[in-house]
Amino acid sequence: MSVLLIGIGVVFILCILLNHLLARLPIPSLVIFLVLGILFGVDGLFQISFDDYALSETICSTCLIFIMFYGGFGTNIKQAKKILAPAILLSSVGVVLMAFLVGGFVYFVFGLPLYASLLMGAVVCSTDAASVFNVLRSKNLALKQNTDSLLEVESGSNDPFSYMLTLILSALCLGESIHIPWMLLQQLGFGVLIGVLVAKGVLFLLHQMDQLSSAERTILLFAASLLSYAFAYKVGGNGYLSVYLCGIIMGNSYVPDKKDMVHFFDVLTENCQMIIFFLLGLLVTPSSLPSQFTYAFWISLFMILIARPLVCTLLLKPLGFSWNRIAVISMAGLRGVASIVFAIMAVTKGVEYPLNLFNIVFIIVLISLIVQGSLLPKFTEWMKMKDPQGNILKTFNDYQEEEEIRFIQIHMDENHTYVNKTISQIALPEQMLAVLVLKKEETIMPNGNTFLEKGDTLVLAAHAFEETQNYQMKEIYIDEHHKWCQKKVYQLPQNMPYLIVMIKRQKEIIVPNGDTMICDGDKLVVLKHV
Repeated sequence: MSVLLIGIGVVFILCILLNHLLARLPIPSLVIFLVLGILFGVDGLFQISFDDYALSETICSTCLIFIMFYGGFGTNIKQAKKILAPAILLSSVGVVLMAFLVGGFVYFVFGLPLYASLLMGAVVCSTDAASVFNVLRSKNLALKQNTDSLLEVESGSNDPFSYMLTLILSALCLGESIHIPWMLLQQLGFGVLIGVLVAKGVLFLLHQMDQLSSAERTILLFAASLLSYAFAYKVGGNGYLSVYLCGIIMGNSYVPDKKDMVHFFDVLTENCQMIIFFLLGLLVTPSSLPSQFTYAFWISLFMILIARPLVCTLLLKPLGFSWNRIAVISMAGLRGVASIVFAIMAVTKGVEYPLNLFNIVFIIVLISLIVQGSLLPKFTEWMKMKDPQGNILKTFNDYQEEEEIRFIQIHMDENHTYVNKTISQIALPEQMLAVLVLKKEETIMPNGNTFLEKGDTLVLAAHAFEETQNYQMKEIYIDEHHKWCQKKVYQLPQNMPYLIVMIKRQKEIIVPNGDTMICDGDKLVVLKHV
């Protein structure tokens, strides 16, 4: 057990370190986790033999629940309203067209049985939310005409349709008798119903139980993601549709402590992505890939150059989309974890595929991430679709439209400049408000005539600093071993990415200048340019 835990801990640390060390490379960070898994695998440096498809499906499917839920939770409907119709069109009709186009290509070019060919199309037909979000956020890709919102909604909502097609085609490949219209109705109907009921039920609890702590509210949200999937799956509905819809409803409703929830799910989903891609890298046997590479290469080429552009053109051109916009949307059709999870699902159901389905889909995803994921940032600039003034975070609900209020308390000692003055006589900044005066025997809600005396505590309110995609505020603790300890501010490197805005020294707050000495025990509040 201890060896397993050590291994897991080492893998997480390596994922984080490599992600930062290789951040300047144009490839998406998800590829790094995939390669790391391969290095640990049977043909890698550590030669760990792992071929448990059932366990892999369970772990990856569970991780996908949280990724789907957070994809919905982060979807900003206000930003996405204008593009909702084309996005849903791509995620539904577009997925079906992609599946039939790819299936037809496999059937006519490689001569596979019809159902097996269509199963290949069903597995790889969806645009992957985790991959799209990863590229958009890590490369700060804000796109013109709400194209980033369109990609967010499309990639977040198309997995349920790919999942339904995979279920249907797997059943047909196994020779099972199914009633397709009823199955579709059951998947969609129960998926929507359960998603709405769970979201409304948990929101009701959150609004009624005012005494809940931030942590307890976050746990309720975590439970909602599990219940919306599990209940829908249990009654034959589409669990992924249910969990995504549940996320959308809750993310676009008022939820107390939403920022804390966002931070939790940020960490959770990032870990889920690391786990999935590392595990898939561990599961694959690289020595068996070359025999399947030709099939995967031609399918990838067909999807990137013909199928995806054709589908986007057929569905979006009649809606008045420009060619440049269609081209960028086509290039952003990244394949990812969902395709591999659906391939594993087909394998574990017992589908005897003429080729190695998992290996082919694995290569397709790898090609898509490396080629499309790497080229997308430059391609958007070339097509003049990048919005240099935009903020990609505005397409996500964790970009808070309402500003957070922070409170500051100031104790009035005999030497304070505010003592023996009224509120109207002190020079407060425009956006700072005096909200309370705490006196020895009473608490006052002040007005302009409120008189401040020695021993009073004045409470001020102001807007909190909001981090953006370009600037972040953080604290750096200085101990005796820190390289900045016992140095003056002007002696620090001129090219460091930090601006020291404040120093906390015991009970003292210091606004530094060039001659300020940095001492052991100081906490530096710095502004970092990202």
